[in-house]
Amino acid sequence: MQQTSPQPAPLPPLEKYRAILAEAEQIHGVSLWRDAGRRLRRNRSAMASLIFLIVLGLLSLLTPLLPLQPPLDQNPEFRRLQPPELTPRPLPDFEGVTDANRNAYITQNWGEKRGVVVRWVIAVRIAIFGDWTVPSVCGTDDLGRDMLSRLFWGSRVSLIVGIVATLVSLIIGVTYGAIAGYVGGWLDDVMMRIVDILYSIPFIFVVIFIITILADETWKANLEQIGVDRIMIFYLLIGAIFWLTMSRVVRGQVISLRSEQFVEAARVIGASRGRIIFMHLVPNILGVVIIYLTLTIPSVMLFEAFLSFLGLGVEAPDISWGSLANEGMKSITPIRTFWWLVVFPGLALAGTLYALNFLGDGLRDAMDPRLKNT
Repeated sequence: MQQTSPQPAPLPPLEKYRAILAEAEQIHGVSLWRDAGRRLRRNRSAMASLIFLIVLGLLSLLTPLLPLQPPLDQNPEFRRLQPPELTPRPLPDFEGVTDANRNAYITQNWGEKRGVVVRWVIAVRIAIFGDWTVPSVCGTDDLGRDMLSRLFWGSRVSLIVGIVATLVSLIIGVTYGAIAGYVGGWLDDVMMRIVDILYSIPFIFVVIFIITILADETWKANLEQIGVDRIMIFYLLIGAIFWLTMSRVVRGQVISLRSEQFVEAARVIGASRGRIIFMHLVPNILGVVIIYLTLTIPSVMLFEAFLSFLGLGVEAPDISWGSLANEGMKSITPIRTFWWLVVFPGLALAGTLYALNFLGDGLRDAMDPRLKNT
């Protein structure tokens, strides 16, 4: 006869609940953001792109501190259109630079439009590295200026234009789309028809037309009196273009969430429409907004490069990757091709755009709830 093992004595109700609670405490849930971060770290191309962008951002931020040759130092007689080389070149006219004439020296070689902080950092760079500079590994341009230095200084303008203009489009698009999606009704219809009308306008011609008008000396002088330059106009114009798609994306997400229970709970306790939109709905669509941002920044940078390539971008002495490519194209002749003038700005722009797109694809896959715990 088969013997059965004795059954454990039943636990009292209180002890049973304690055992269930202890077992539940051992289970740790994974939030959507933590799970998205784990899956993003497993995406090698996205992580490589993120590291590249972080390094690029740090180098752009620290450009005034790097031992680069002055971006405005011209020497067309001896260094015009020189190919890449590895021979270091000291700072021009470095002998005799003292604390008294250091500001004048910085103005002559780096430009007078640099801010106070940038000028102070350049002074620190001179104090640390002296007259030693990195060789012209990217060659020189038509005026004998170092291309490597101009690439680094141009990255500051290209990245700032991309980020700031995207933030402008983010503020306009998220606010506009969230209000239209939550309020709905006739207001939603009117707001979306305005978006449809704006979509039908060829903004590239509008931007070129506005920039051409503002390039007039009279307009330029009046704008400079109130502290507005072409780069600031770039921020506003480009940001005013790219908010349309953002508003549609946000509107669709808000419509899908406005009937959820957390929105009804906020409405029951008396939360205002503005609080519900910006404190409850917008935080719940940040994942989609972040993904779209990583895809908008490349579009903005490419648009700025296109305008700079046409000669309608940033004004000298400011430089961007697009203006550098434009200068390189002007130096190319049927007799001889100075490849480094176009290849290096093109590689810098293409590498940044590829990294942003790969990062955007990785964030899209990581934040997809359907791929959670996969």
